[in-house]
Parts: sequence; C-alpha cells; structure tokens
Amino acid sequence: MLSQMEQDALILSLRASTLAVLWSLPIAIALGWMLGQKRFPGHALLNAVVHLPLVLPPIVIGYLLLLVLGRNGMLGAPLDALFGIRIAFSKSAVIIACAVVGFPLMVRAIRQSAEAMDPRYAHAARSLGASEWRIFFTVSLPLMTPGILTGITLAFARAVGEFGATITLAANIPGRTQTLPLALFTVTQTPGEEAAAARLCILSLLLAGGALLASEAITRRIPQGATR
Repeated sequence: MLSQMEQDALILSLRASTLAVLWSLPIAIALGWMLGQKRFPGHALLNAVVHLPLVLPPIVIGYLLLLVLGRNGMLGAPLDALFGIRIAFSKSAVIIACAVVGFPLMVRAIRQSAEAMDPRYAHAARSLGASEWRIFFTVSLPLMTPGILTGITLAFARAVGEFGATITLAANIPGRTQTLPLALFTVTQTPGEEAAAARLCILSLLLAGGALLASEAITRRIPQGATR
C-alpha cells in the first residue's frame, strides 16, 4: 500500500510527464519534419541545439533553466514583475523540466520517420495540385505517425525518470514538486524506509519499462509503404 507521499509523487510524475509531452509535441513534430525533410543554412547547428539536453548533465539543464525562469532570470523576472507569475519551485517548473529533457528524444524519433518517408507520395500530391500545407497534414503527418508515437513513449519514459533538472528548477517539495525519482531519493536518505524505496523503485521500473516496450512495439509495426 502506497503512503500519501508516494501517491502524491506518482500522480505528479504521471501528470507532469503527460503534460510535458502534450505541450511539446506540436513543436517536436514541426522540428522533426523540418530537420528530416529540409536542408538549410544552420541545419547542423539547429540539430545540435535540439539534441543538447541528451548530452548535458541534467543538473546543468536545470541550472540553465533556473537562470532563465528563476525569480531573477531573464524571463522569470519580467513575468514576476508584470504578471506575478513565478515558475521556479512550482508544479509548472516540474512540467518544464520534464519537457526539456524529453524533447530531444521526441524530435529524434520524428526526424527519423521524416527522413525515411518515400518522397514519391509528396510528389504525387503536388502533381495533383495539393498545397504544401495539405501535403503535410494528409501525406507527411500520417507517414510520420510511427515516429510520433515512438517519440511520445520515449519522451514520457524519460520524463518519468527525470531527476537533476527537476530538483534544480523545482526543488523537492513533498506534495508540490516531489516527483517519483525525488521521492525515491528522499526515502533512500531516511533510515528505515527501505520498503518505501523498494516500492518506488518498482513503480519507476514499471512505468519506464512499459513505455519502452510500447515504443518497441510501435517501431516493429512501421508500415512498409511509409519508407523508401
């Protein structure tokens, strides 16, 4: 039986991970398609910036976010002064941290689907007079669906396991910003909480493992006609 702290942490992790994926999905689709289908000046630089969170230590990501969104940050200060909005150390900070660390995985999966698309489908649509917007929504988007679904599951799994950026930007406040990994960290530092640590560890394994299995199942079902 989960304690109240464990339930709160589980609910917050699920909610934050889901919202992080949903909020960043439209941008990820646009960037993944653009990086996979277009070549333009600065393509390599944009690709590197998008994937930077994959190689940076999460604590560095959290610190950079704090510099931008903290009370005295570049965006945090005017938001606080003009609208009274404080992002750091709030539930919104948890969602933002989860979104940033999971975003590159989502873009990468979508980009790979975009790169694998057979260009003849788009050429055929153009020959029939379809606009670029119609081609994107009726041809490209459906063909990228496997990559989109894979990216969603991978980003969700990464968000559920996020620790470093979250504890830096949102802190570890029970019932407010304490996610599953932060709750696990807390109980491992508390004598006599071995059972709670085991429960939280199992929950984390089930959530992340389930998302990875779903990603693998989606990858294996990519329609053959969608690729070159």
